[in-house]
Amino acid sequence: MKTKKWMDRIKAFAHMMKSKIDVLIIASQRHDVGFFVKLLLILVVGYALSPIDLIPDFISVLGYLDDLILLPLGIALAIKLIPDDILAECEALSRRSKSESRSKNYVAGIVIVLIWVGLFILIIRKLAGY
Repeated sequence: MKTKKWMDRIKAFAHMMKSKIDVLIIASQRHDVGFFVKLLLILVVGYALSPIDLIPDFISVLGYLDDLILLPLGIALAIKLIPDDILAECEALSRRSKSESRSKNYVAGIVIVLIWVGLFILIIRKLAGY
């Protein structure tokens, strides 16, 4: 029972972080955000989306410190530096774009599945030819 609550909290935290990254991306594209704040936003978003970690994940406990401590601290700092009115607008834009993009996700998913099926068929035909 405790494990389920713990996992639910982790999932909620991950969902919140993902939504904040979207807000930071929108804020970094605005002209009314200061240069140094914009630079911090770009660094935090870049680090969040980068496959390269400051501390590699294969190092036992230390590897997850950047995901569990450094990244949330960077996101929190970036959010604190964005003016409240701009942050509210960016959050509204993020929510609106998510609701609009749900139908686009289905189309993109179907296209990706068709590409994989096509590649699978090509590989099978090549292997059958030998």
